[in-house]
Amino acid sequence: MPAFAPPYEDDLELLRSTAVAAGIIASSYFRRDIKSWTKDNASPVSEADIVVDRFLAANLLQARPDYGWLSEETVDNPSRLDCDRVFVVDPIDGTRAFLRGEDYWTVSLAVVENGVPVAGVIYAPARDELYEANKGGGARLNGKPLTRTRRAGTPPLIPAPGAVHQELQAAGLDYARGPAFPSLAYRLVQVATGRLDAAVARRGSQDWDIAGAAVILSECGLDFADVCIGFPQLNKRDVRHGALAALGDISLKPLVHAALIKVYGCPQAHDGAETAEKQLPQTRD
Repeated sequence: MPAFAPPYEDDLELLRSTAVAAGIIASSYFRRDIKSWTKDNASPVSEADIVVDRFLAANLLQARPDYGWLSEETVDNPSRLDCDRVFVVDPIDGTRAFLRGEDYWTVSLAVVENGVPVAGVIYAPARDELYEANKGGGARLNGKPLTRTRRAGTPPLIPAPGAVHQELQAAGLDYARGPAFPSLAYRLVQVATGRLDAAVARRGSQDWDIAGAAVILSECGLDFADVCIGFPQLNKRDVRHGALAALGDISLKPLVHAALIKVYGCPQAHDGAETAEKQLPQTRD
C-alpha cells in the first residue's frame, strides 16, 4: 500500500464510473440468448458475468494496482489478505434474474479497508438506479441524497425465507411479506430507501454479496449485522457470513434477529473463530 492512500471519495468516483461502464456491457447481454452454466455451489453463471468481471478487474486494478481483489467470478488470490484496501465485486448480483430477463439485477462494487467497507456502488442498469456512498460522505441515489421514506400507518414490509416467516409469525409480529428481490445487494439498499423495513439473508452470503450495500446502509445510519457477531468483518480468509439482517426500524431487531438465529443457528465458538467460519455452509441467497 502506498504511503498516500486516495481519499474515499476518489475511490467512490472510480467505482461509480466503472459501474456505469460495466452496466452498459452487461446490458448488451441482457434479454438475449447467452451461454450459462452452473457452478459447484449450484449457483448460475453466464458469459456476461465473466466478461463484466474481466472488465472490472482490468479497469479497477489498472487505476489502483496496490489494491487487493476479491470477486465472485475470479479464483481467490490470498495476497488480498496482505492489502490494506481491497476491491470486492460482484459483476452481476442476481444472475438468475438476469437470465430470466427480470430487471432486479445489479453491478455491486466496493472498496474495503482493513475489513470495513469504505466506498460502495450498487448499480441497477435496467432500472436506471445507482446507489452510492463513501465513509463519512453520505449516501446518494442517482446523485441526490438518499433518504428513507415510507407510507405512514402501514405494517412493516419484510421479505424472508419461509422458515423465518414462520418464526416471525409465531412471535406475534404484525408485518407484511415483502418482495424478495433476487439481488441481495438490491434488497439490502431498499431498506435505505424505505421500500422495505427489513431485509435478511440466510447463512452463507459472501463478501461480494454485501460489501457495496454495507457502506450505503452505514451512511444512512441503519443497523446492518451478522445476527451472531454484529457488523460483518470483510476480507478475511473465509468470506462467508452468518445470517444477516438490515433494519430500517430498530424496534424490529429483537424479533428478527431471534428468528434468524432460531432458523440458522450460530457457528460454534469452542473451536475458535476461524474454525467456526469454516462451518458455515456455502449457500446463496
